[in-house]
Amino acid sequence: MKLRIKSNSLRYRLTRTDVDSLAREGYLEEQVSFAGNPLIYALQLTEGKELTSSYIDNKITMCMSRKMISELINTDRVGFENKYGALELLVEKDFVCLDEVDEDQSDNYPNPLTQKKKG
Repeated sequence: MKLRIKSNSLRYRLTRTDVDSLAREGYLEEQVSFAGNPLIYALQLTEGKELTSSYIDNKITMCMSRKMISELINTDRVGFENKYGALELLVEKDFVCLDEVDEDQSDNYPNPLTQKKKG
């Protein structure tokens, strides 16, 4: 799971394994350490109907509905977004980059623009 923050925007990108784990376990968590202080970011399934988020004790938790994760698995849906107060929330599939990057992308979703780029 990748976390992207820009201004009042919070985006989580999920690999295929992330989506499968979230569907099975209902919860994903990662963390990054800043000078020994962890910033934890998590994604939790709920019965709610829209994306929500909280920040408590150095932990960002975004909540999404079980229906949403089902749509990510069973349809071509790319992601979900919501404006939550002043914060823009987005959860989306992590696609293989069209440009060459130096990271393992073997678990990313095939990029739907690949065929357009070839053509």
